Amino acid sequence: MHDVILVLDSGSSSLKFAVYEITSGAAPLSRLAHGQVEGLGTHPHFTAFDAEGHEADNSLLPANSSANPHEQAMGTVLAWLQAHRDGTHRLVAAGHRVVHGGRVFASPVRINSEVLLKLDALSSLAPLHQPPALRAIRALQARLPELPQVACFDTAFHRTQPEVAQAYALPRSLSDQGIRRYGFHGLSYQYISQTLPQFLGDKAGGKVVVAHLGNGASMCGMKGQRSMATTMGFTALDGLVMGTRCGNLDPGVVLHLIEQKGLSPAEVSDLLYKRSGLLGVSGLSSDLRELLDSDAPTAQEAIELFVYRAVRELGSLVAALGGLDALVFTAGIGEHSTEIRQRICEQSQWLGIEMDQQANAQHGPRITAADSPVSVWVIPTNEESVIAEAVQQVLVLQR
Repeated sequence: MHDVILVLDSGSSSLKFAVYEITSGAAPLSRLAHGQVEGLGTHPHFTAFDAEGHEADNSLLPANSSANPHEQAMGTVLAWLQAHRDGTHRLVAAGHRVVHGGRVFASPVRINSEVLLKLDALSSLAPLHQPPALRAIRALQARLPELPQVACFDTAFHRTQPEVAQAYALPRSLSDQGIRRYGFHGLSYQYISQTLPQFLGDKAGGKVVVAHLGNGASMCGMKGQRSMATTMGFTALDGLVMGTRCGNLDPGVVLHLIEQKGLSPAEVSDLLYKRSGLLGVSGLSSDLRELLDSDAPTAQEAIELFVYRAVRELGSLVAALGGLDALVFTAGIGEHSTEIRQRICEQSQWLGIEMDQQANAQHGPRITAADSPVSVWVIPTNEESVIAEAVQQVLVLQR
């Protein structure tokens, strides 16, 4: 009998899953299947793929507008797994991507009622991500109450930052209550940090900036493969321009929207999380691919702002690190957009970046000339494998 771990990444309208087989010794975990349920709450659609990436299922599900559509999605995933087990695989645990761990959680933790209450209290700090993750956890609890579940946090990787990098210039009473810079996308950064030696060799422990560019976007400056500074702060709104999120914003704008424009806190939250970013600037789309294909002036302005903010934040992180040995692009835009990588690197030539155009067009892995003082890389991220490994470690520690 082979033990397997279920990895879950829950969004407001989707539930992604992967199944990993626990291996013996130091061998990496083996992914047996993955897939997702999209369109939760409207027209749910289930897809699944086997270990080789071949489509194993593609089906529409009955429309469901219940208060917790994740229950239906979880039921679909578990039913599919049960139907496709050959009798030799046993589900022993589940791991969840949880965006915010606050000050309390700096490492993966087994979920119980006390942990759930603490995670609930952090929902307002990550309103797009935390509530869906908690709904998925509870949906799985309802169906398999005895199954161990482990929360893995996007904030945890950044706890190695020096205190000055985590602080805001606010009264100490507020800082002591947990108002500080947390940083996010930590599971992605952890994966990249672990793979750096394969690409950078003895420079893996040097001064490296990783650009996680997707619908959500941030950058992280690393030394010794540890987080030293990052662009996101107290919430996942800060830093770079994102698909629908504003990125860096003068706090006075929020006061102006409330005091002069009469917006309620809920309306401000909706504006900054769901109607800003690329969507807000372009007035067309939150998808950078669509904007790159558009001739509309507002689309081009949105792209220019996205690149400008990335270049500005890159310079800030280089200053925090005291130099730069390598730049890594990852996530959807970072891994696949030749043009965005080109624009960012061209505007950062002062750092000593000398592009290899052909390598960039082929998506790397190295996209700079061999003698470039700063090397630039394209490295696909794999957050789900980080979660699966963390779950395995928690299980081992608790035996």
